[in-house]
Amino acid sequence: MLKELNPLLHSQLRLAIMSILMNCEEASFVYIKEQTQATAGNLSVQLDKLVSAGYISVEKKFQGKKPLTLCSVTDTGKKAFEEYVNALRDYLKIE
Repeated sequence: MLKELNPLLHSQLRLAIMSILMNCEEASFVYIKEQTQATAGNLSVQLDKLVSAGYISVEKKFQGKKPLTLCSVTDTGKKAFEEYVNALRDYLKIE
């Protein structure tokens, strides 16, 4: 029997965010926005959902006088992403 795909990660934008963060230690809000071409409002909403699930952490600080928001994937997020990818492999029959 196939595992259910994690609905939180099955969203195109949330999956893109997680994919970016799985490949780097941390990424800025601006970088993620540029890479995903999401609007700031939509990106904020999706980041909040990932934070609420414990999949990412968000740190807000200043770089000089400019605000800087940094996102990073948590251990819980890494595990959820790996499980999602493995479930997808099962669906696609990829070993």
